[in-house]
Amino acid sequence: MNRIVFKPVVALVGRTNVGKSTLFNRLTRSRAALVANISGLTRDRHYGEGRVGDHPFIVVDTGGFEPVATRGILVEMARQTEQAIAESDVVVLLVDGREGINAHDHEIARLLRKAGQRVVLAVNKAEGMRDHADMALFHELGLGQPHPISAAHGDGVVELIEGALAPVIAQRPAIEPSDDPDDPEARDHRIKLAIAGRPNVGKSTLINTLVGEERVIAYDQPGTTRDAIEIEFERGGRQYTLIDTAGLRRRGKVFETIEKFSVIKTLQAIEASNVVLLLLDAQAGVSDQDAHIAGFALEAGRALVVGLNKWDAIDKEQREWVQREYERKLRFLSFASVLTLSALKGQGLAPILKAVNAAHAAAFAKLSTPKLTRSLQAAVEQQPPPRKGIFRPKMRYAHQGGQNPPRIIIHGNALDAIPDSYRRYLETRFRDEYKLAGTPLRVEFKSSHNPYLEDK
Repeated sequence: MNRIVFKPVVALVGRTNVGKSTLFNRLTRSRAALVANISGLTRDRHYGEGRVGDHPFIVVDTGGFEPVATRGILVEMARQTEQAIAESDVVVLLVDGREGINAHDHEIARLLRKAGQRVVLAVNKAEGMRDHADMALFHELGLGQPHPISAAHGDGVVELIEGALAPVIAQRPAIEPSDDPDDPEARDHRIKLAIAGRPNVGKSTLINTLVGEERVIAYDQPGTTRDAIEIEFERGGRQYTLIDTAGLRRRGKVFETIEKFSVIKTLQAIEASNVVLLLLDAQAGVSDQDAHIAGFALEAGRALVVGLNKWDAIDKEQREWVQREYERKLRFLSFASVLTLSALKGQGLAPILKAVNAAHAAAFAKLSTPKLTRSLQAAVEQQPPPRKGIFRPKMRYAHQGGQNPPRIIIHGNALDAIPDSYRRYLETRFRDEYKLAGTPLRVEFKSSHNPYLEDK
């Protein structure tokens, strides 16, 4: 019988720009966290998985910690860090070996001593300082032996994590599972749901309402979310990975280097997802930028659900106006479900998840070749493809060529002459026949090759 091994949680804590995200990427062997020489880049808790030897662990990246913050976004960032400390098995406090100790480091160390968690002190950017007398200065934080490391180059990182995890692993042995590992529900496909939209439409608020805690910072300021944050979530027996993305502005309004990185992470998150929930602000109406985001999701072939947020905050006349604007600017999303909700009040969330489940099922639908061929023949019989000259394209059979999005390959003769209008006709027929709501559908043609043509 397989064993279940507990994964210790390691929280990376420290003031701004000490290298927490660089260490996070080093431990997870990824580039999941944004890294730049800019203070305050990380804001939300960011989870990843690492491994040292045979021991897996979960590492949490946090924003720059200011325990004495009294207002603004810094208060929300501090709450996120405090939550990461509370749920961790061991805290790694990072300080800057080049800059030395300052008042913020002392304040964070004091808070960590009061928290009662196991704390390991790491002195980052300590290239060439391993045996230097300056290392002794960090003892004044009262957190034991400082560990000199270089997150950028990997020096001392393995020794740091092995030492931090050793007592935790010794206290948390593996146990036998109580559930059947072959349970089909345990193997059920996890839905990766990216929540995308313009800044300040309520993406983070929706995530927090679904999860039931302040998992990401929801603040009345555009651009609060900068990274693509993944959150594991379960509802009604279904497993989800929610991806909170940064708000996408128009190209001309993307000025800061941070925001350019955020746009790239958001587009990558859309491509990596199974379903995209496009969140629109009902108060602000439908903008051209909403159409651009929808167009990118469609181009990536992702299943799509549209949510009109803040629906409770507008009157009947405004609702009619929003619906007209949607039909005018997003008519190319006719396959997607459009639902109204209030993320702040938790209204309309059940229909949203139901539509997400349906869109996911449609994106991964399995279509048999005999049924597809019969549907194709019925469509051609009702409306044959137009002639090109004296020839009429002849379609012989169809089969499925892929999923997410579903691809249907049609074989026959002279299919290069089929116009786009007829392709759209076939897409509509297949979509109606197999109830493929919520997902794009690709219909491709493949003409037979005449082996005698080249010889002739």
